[in-house]
Amino acid sequence: MNFLRLLGPVVAVALFASNAQAQFINILTGGTAGVYYPLGVALSKIYADNLAGSRPSVQATRASVENLNLLQQGKGEIALTLGDSLGFAWAGDADAGFTQPLNKLRGIAAVYPNYIQLVATRESGIRTIADLKGKRISVGAAKSGTELNTRAILKAAGLTYTDMGKVEYLDFAQSIELMKNRQLDVTLQSAGLGVASIRDLAATNDIVVVAIPAELVGKIGAPYVAGIIPANTYRGQATDVPTAAVVNFLVTHDGVPDDLVYRMTKTMYDNLATMVSAHAAARDIKLEAAMQGMPIPLHPGAERFLKEKGVAR
Repeated sequence: MNFLRLLGPVVAVALFASNAQAQFINILTGGTAGVYYPLGVALSKIYADNLAGSRPSVQATRASVENLNLLQQGKGEIALTLGDSLGFAWAGDADAGFTQPLNKLRGIAAVYPNYIQLVATRESGIRTIADLKGKRISVGAAKSGTELNTRAILKAAGLTYTDMGKVEYLDFAQSIELMKNRQLDVTLQSAGLGVASIRDLAATNDIVVVAIPAELVGKIGAPYVAGIIPANTYRGQATDVPTAAVVNFLVTHDGVPDDLVYRMTKTMYDNLATMVSAHAAARDIKLEAAMQGMPIPLHPGAERFLKEKGVAR
C-alpha cells in the first residue's frame, strides 16, 4: 500500500517531465473554406503521426498577412503565406498590413502556386475585368493576401475600389454565401485550383470564371506569373481560362529550434501523399522547386535538410 501511495508523486513528476518536453507546433492556415486550412490539417496529422513528442494544432486565420504578423510575435511555429505578402512583410510595407519589417521570419520552402480566381455569377453580366465597374465585389478579408492580390489585379486593369458599386471585405465562405443570396456579383479568391468555396458556388449557380489576360499579368510583374485554370476545374467552366498565379511558401520564425524545423521539413516531404489526399493543390509541391523565388532568409533547419537533398538556393 505504501508503495502504491508513492506512485502518485512519481507519476505526476513523469507527466510533468513529459509535458515539459512536448513540442507544440501551431500551424497557421487560413479560412476553413480555402486551401491553406485542409493542408494545415494534413500537416498536423503528419506531425502527430511521425514526430515523437510533438503537439500539433491547426489555427484558422485570415491567411497570409495575419499569419506573418503572428509568426513575428512568436504565436505560431509554421505558416502558409503568399509570396507577395511575404516580400511585403520582410520589407515592412505598411499599406500591405506590416507596420515594420518582420525580421524574425525565416523561410522553409516554396510549395504550390495560388491561382487568382475571379468568379462571377452568370446573371451578373460580368464577362471581362472591364465589366467589374459598378458591380458588387468581395475582395477578400481586409489586408489579407487575397486582398493584396485583388488590389494588384485591379490596378493593372486601371481600376480601383471606387469604380465598384460595392466592396465587401469577406473570407471565401462568406463571399460565396452572399453570391448565392444575390447580394454580391463577383468574388476574387486567391487559392489552389478546385478550392471548395468556388466548387460550392458552382454546384448551385451558373458561374463565369473571368479571364485575367497574360498581358495584364505582365504589367504587375514578379512574383506574379501567367497561369491557366484548366477547363472543367469548376462545373460549367467549359474552356481553359487565363489568369495570374503567385507561389505560396511555408515559413517559420527564428525562435523555432533548428532541429525541429529540420524534422518538420523532412517529415512533410516524406509524406506528401497525405498532403495530396487533403487537397489536389499539393500535387504541385516539388522538392526541386523548394527555393523558387524565396524572398527571405532560410531557417537553418530547413537549409540543412535542403542541402542534404541537393536543393540549391
